[in-house]
Amino acid sequence: MNAELVVRRGVLAVAFAGLLAGGAYAQSPDPTPQQQDIQNDKKDIRSDKKDLAKDRADRNADQRDINHDKGDLAKDRSDRNADQRDINHDRRDLNKDRAERNADQRDINHDKARLARAQADRKDLRADRVDRNKDQRDINKDRRDLSKDRADRNADQRDINHDKKDLAKDRKDRNKDQKDINKDKKDLHKDRKDLRQDRKGHK
Repeated sequence: MNAELVVRRGVLAVAFAGLLAGGAYAQSPDPTPQQQDIQNDKKDIRSDKKDLAKDRADRNADQRDINHDKGDLAKDRSDRNADQRDINHDRRDLNKDRAERNADQRDINHDKARLARAQADRKDLRADRVDRNKDQRDINKDRRDLSKDRADRNADQRDINHDKKDLAKDRKDRNKDQKDINKDKKDLHKDRKDLRQDRKGHK
């Protein structure tokens, strides 16, 4: 922000000097070729300073976009990692519930065999069936949770891919603006050199 203010003030100072020079030129009926070169060099310098200020503003805007994209990318990665942890947790729950369901099914099969030998085992059979049904409901819930977490993880991955594209584009824009700045600096240096040479020739 301070650099842009300095550039703007410099441009205003050059413009004011140009007005004074224009007034002096108006009083002179026929400017010499050296004076014409000096005026042209000053005009080139003013134009170069304007281009330089604009390119710096573009470069700063691109850098802000890059920083914003980096923040989005970090957040999306964090969300994706959290979703992956949820998926892993759901998988463990699913495996545990399946193991319990299989154990309950074995108990049911065992109780059925004993049912022929003892009527009292019907109570165990009912209890095992209740447990088995509860475990099945847990399995169904874990499957739904797993599916949802996978969808969230995939959405986060798409966000990450999109942020990476934005980041690459903003870096490309920033690099192009930097090249423009370097070119404008070279032009400014050349025009100042021409101005010094023209002034020496005028003397």
